[in-house]
Amino acid sequence: MPLPRPLRVSIQGEQGSFSEEAVGKLLDRPHHIVATPDLTRMFSAVGRHEAHACLAPMENSLVGSIFESYDLLLQFGFRVLGEVYLRVQHCLIAPLGTYLEDVERVYSHPVALDQCRTFFQRHPGLHAVATYDTAGSVRMLIRERETNAAAIAGRGAATHYGAKILAENLEDDPANYTRFFLLSTTEDELKGIERCYHPDATGPVKTSIVFHVTNEPGSLHRALRGFAEAGVDLAKIESRPVRGRPFEYLFYVDFFGEPSTDPGRRALRALGRRAGFLRTLGTYPSGRLDWVGKDAPLFPAGLSRD
Repeated sequence: MPLPRPLRVSIQGEQGSFSEEAVGKLLDRPHHIVATPDLTRMFSAVGRHEAHACLAPMENSLVGSIFESYDLLLQFGFRVLGEVYLRVQHCLIAPLGTYLEDVERVYSHPVALDQCRTFFQRHPGLHAVATYDTAGSVRMLIRERETNAAAIAGRGAATHYGAKILAENLEDDPANYTRFFLLSTTEDELKGIERCYHPDATGPVKTSIVFHVTNEPGSLHRALRGFAEAGVDLAKIESRPVRGRPFEYLFYVDFFGEPSTDPGRRALRALGRRAGFLRTLGTYPSGRLDWVGKDAPLFPAGLSRD
């Protein structure tokens, strides 16, 4: 069955957001953005067939994992079809005719505001105001024509809403990346979607799984030992609490390889003998991280290996 044209992808936030930019980085084909105000409605748009897929933010290199996305992924039972890494570069954006010295209030998502602390320290007269979305803050300023105000968002938001960039690269750390999953149902409608990815945005095959083991000494070690014995490279492990069972956890693991061939198949068989619950969330082309500053110190100043 051919893929639908254009592909409808739901995102959290407004058009012009970092999520929309990430969709464009991943997909090398016509697509239509379905903007939603929050993650639950983003997932629901796929469940209600308003969108073919959604692009869910899963992790930020500075803030860490986005737990709500992990919980919704399991709740909706979606499949992981691909991933993409987007470098987050924050801009100060305002309506045309506004200058930096005019600005008193700065709107943006709380995470974006937190990632620009140094900028606010250098401009103590600016008052940060939290909103639901970065690009949505720009949209609000343009719609309401608010004076003496600006927003922190990506360059795409300024372009989309016809606004003005007052300052660039506001983020405290240039190694600021968000990792997104392209998610959809188990239907065959999007089979072959990997042919629509930009070739420079994808890398080796990766698999995501989730499992549960009993809460006893050594159970997690024994469960994961098969990956080490098979020589499988684990890319990430994340734990989330099991609802209704205090202090028991689900473990999300990403590894390079696939479940249908060795060594991934051998590792998963070993895990299956230990896990009370095991689900493969998807096998997909991994995203490419284009960050070049990999020689940065591993430990912050003042900390040692010991």
